[in-house]
Amino acid sequence: MVKLDVLTLLKNNGKTKYWLYKRLGMSYQNFNKMVNNETSSIRYEVIEEICKLLNCTPNDLFIMELSEGNQDNMMAI
Repeated sequence: MVKLDVLTLLKNNGKTKYWLYKRLGMSYQNFNKMVNNETSSIRYEVIEEICKLLNCTPNDLFIMELSEGNQDNMMAI
């Protein structure tokens, strides 16, 4: 499963969820669902803005978590 790893990036940059929330201009409900991986889609514009704010690439934003049965089929994103 692909997951957004923005909380780690925020921590590494010394920023808070609140800092990012205020800059993205999203509703808090949608923002919270996004950072807690409780949504099934993220707009490209949001990904781009997060990358600009955290000086990273989309590749830095996502991690691939494998279930135990799928570890042999790991694919790079």
